[in-house]
Amino acid sequence: MVHITYQIVEHDGGWAYKVGDVFSEPFLTREDALRAAQRAAGHQQASGDDTPIQYEDAQGRWHEEVAQGSDRPSTEVSDG
Repeated sequence: MVHITYQIVEHDGGWAYKVGDVFSEPFLTREDALRAAQRAAGHQQASGDDTPIQYEDAQGRWHEEVAQGSDRPSTEVSDG
């Protein structure tokens, strides 16, 4: 299972949450960024419908699969 960590950090004159190298929009307070990260983490865990997907791999081959709506990552929010 994939695990995603939302990290609360200072960013762009305010506060943001960060996943990997990607930052959210800036928030005025750390608490606002924390609440936004908690909402985003919750949405990541919400189940959805099975959906057909198509994607191209590194060798240029196309694949078709069904993404399982119940295959959701585990998430956490790190504030510190």
